[in-house]
Amino acid sequence: MSFWGPNLIEPSKMMALAFVPMLIIGTGQLSQAQEDERSYFLPEIIGLAIDNNPRPAGAIGAIDIQQGLVVQAGAYPNPSVVGRGGRGTLRDGGVLVPGAFSELPPTTVTEYNAQVSQPLEWPAKREARKSAAQAGLEGAIVGYDETLLHLRADVKLAFWTLLSAQRSLQLAKENLAIIEDIRQTVDRRVQLGETPRFEAIKAEVEVLKAEQRVTRDENEVEVNRVVLDTLTAGSLGSRYRIDGEFERLPPALERNQLVEEALQQHPTVRRLRKVIEESGRTVDFERHARVPNLTVQGGYWREVGREGLQGGVSFPVPIWYQRQGEIASALGTLRREEANLLRVRYDFIRQVNQHFKDAVTAGRLVGVFEKGLLRKTQIALQMAQFSFKRGESSLLQVLDAQRVHREIMLDYWQARHNLSAATTQLERFVGRSLYVR
Repeated sequence: MSFWGPNLIEPSKMMALAFVPMLIIGTGQLSQAQEDERSYFLPEIIGLAIDNNPRPAGAIGAIDIQQGLVVQAGAYPNPSVVGRGGRGTLRDGGVLVPGAFSELPPTTVTEYNAQVSQPLEWPAKREARKSAAQAGLEGAIVGYDETLLHLRADVKLAFWTLLSAQRSLQLAKENLAIIEDIRQTVDRRVQLGETPRFEAIKAEVEVLKAEQRVTRDENEVEVNRVVLDTLTAGSLGSRYRIDGEFERLPPALERNQLVEEALQQHPTVRRLRKVIEESGRTVDFERHARVPNLTVQGGYWREVGREGLQGGVSFPVPIWYQRQGEIASALGTLRREEANLLRVRYDFIRQVNQHFKDAVTAGRLVGVFEKGLLRKTQIALQMAQFSFKRGESSLLQVLDAQRVHREIMLDYWQARHNLSAATTQLERFVGRSLYVR
């Protein structure tokens, strides 16, 4: 979507055409530094952030943890096997026969026994645990999408801030070139005796102020470079620059539809729903856990003078305690997660409405600049410069025109930055790109 009419030149091109002769002076000094800097576009930086930032790796780790919990929840209890063995002797070896008692020598044999026990879990409890683990896994997968959404938004916001700082620095350098050109004109007039020496001092002061603005903006660019480079885990390096344009207001935005999308499809909302589902399944598990596990047992005994097979069942009797504490804790967790989802929903409604209004307001302001204000200030500056060089206007008048033009341009780029930031924040809380359906 473009606000530019057929007869209006974009501000960046207009400034370039107006000040090309003035920028030739410093081009030779900057060319080598510019060759050393690599340019990055926004999609490339987002890709580097996804590949290198630790946040996606942490989200993948959370998925791995939940996958392990799913395996753990579906595992059957292992059986227990007990075996014993040793030597046994029958000490009482006497036998009673009619009319006499005779004693036999002691009998020694190998004795052994083996016992196997298998716990049997209540099926409803097992299914509740598996459902809770599966909900946790699905929530972790949605959490990965949520992580990427916030990382993209953070990268875009840092990109817009750095781009705004670069535009401000470019404007400051162009302003310095204009002021230096004015100073040279004033110096020539002073040498010819056409202008008092005081005018040259005022021009020199303006040059110093312009140089300070350039230095300040250069520092601002370096700081924001570090911020953006940190989001990519140092993949951009210490010397780089970014290329691109600020975003325009997306067409056909409907606030109520965006709110509905945020409440239904946002990754955070979907993740919290899975958290609530997991908590509900945990409550079911604790309730079913009141039914004790059965342990089926079987064994074989071989002893001196005895051999036998045995079987049995054992289970704890829940008389004194029936997991009241665990059930109450699980219910409390469920209520807390439900309240958290409700809080997030109301917060999303507020955020979507706020950033929607910010984006629309910034878009209108950008339109005001581009429909005539930029062109008028540009023409006023050119006329003031032309009149000053012909001696028809004073130094104060041309400096005032330059100040007004610079302030208008700064306000314009700030409005473009605010529009891009507002749309990025709107994307963060809607949960999707506003330019792709």
